[in-house]
Amino acid sequence: MDVRLTLEKRIEAEIKSYDGIMGIYLDDLRGTVIQIKADETFETASAIKTWILACLFWEAENGRACLEDQIEYKKEHWVDGSGVLGALEPGALLRVKDAATFMMIVSDNIATNMMIDYLGLDRINQCIRRLGSMDTVLHNPIHFDQYERLGTSTPRDYASIFVRLVKGELISPEADRQMVEILKKQQYQSMITKDFPPYFMDSDNTDDVIISVASKSGSMDACRNDGGIVFTPYGHYVIVMFHKEFSDAMYYPAHPATMFGARVSRLILDQYLALEGRFYPALKG
Repeated sequence: MDVRLTLEKRIEAEIKSYDGIMGIYLDDLRGTVIQIKADETFETASAIKTWILACLFWEAENGRACLEDQIEYKKEHWVDGSGVLGALEPGALLRVKDAATFMMIVSDNIATNMMIDYLGLDRINQCIRRLGSMDTVLHNPIHFDQYERLGTSTPRDYASIFVRLVKGELISPEADRQMVEILKKQQYQSMITKDFPPYFMDSDNTDDVIISVASKSGSMDACRNDGGIVFTPYGHYVIVMFHKEFSDAMYYPAHPATMFGARVSRLILDQYLALEGRFYPALKG
């Protein structure tokens, strides 16, 4: 039996009874990539915010934006949903970098609209293509009463951002480092980390956090997504899981997409740790 098929078979067996479609892209950054429906198109939901962040740093790197600029929260930026800026009144001023940080770590929808306004929708899509994500589009700002979708992409496109980011090859080594630090503070990691051993992720139990994640998730009625970089003592790997066509549109912690995604994520972690930094044993000879 070809051992390189084993992990894919285990993943496929894990999701066989799932009421939906899961697209998966995994890269152990040592030459092994696992793909399941990696080129299918999915709604991104808030995962598109990772591209917006990347475009901000791209524009700043090229002198067309400044992280220290101040931008105003305007009435037209208001939208319901995740985030904290809805507790403020329009007129508040934020640094561009602070708005981008809110957009990522608490998935703030108002901050996202502020960033789209600051950068420009067309410029963001041009930048997305420059970054090599040819199957990714930001369709509009976030206004749920006006638009049914936010962005579309593929698991492969999303993973490519994290692969280049962790290598310091997306924007520049310093810009990529800053983006990773923001992504590590992201507070919605339930799919990737839900089944991870809590002991390894809590510095109260150990002298340091043994496993950490830099990621960005996204959820809308028609999708549940997560993707990012998992850092371990043996190295790091990239994992992306996109979901669509499930029957339950409700939002709750035990949603099947979250549960099945978490099982796949734990399966990958266990394999990676058992093989000390690989998805498959190193080939001999």
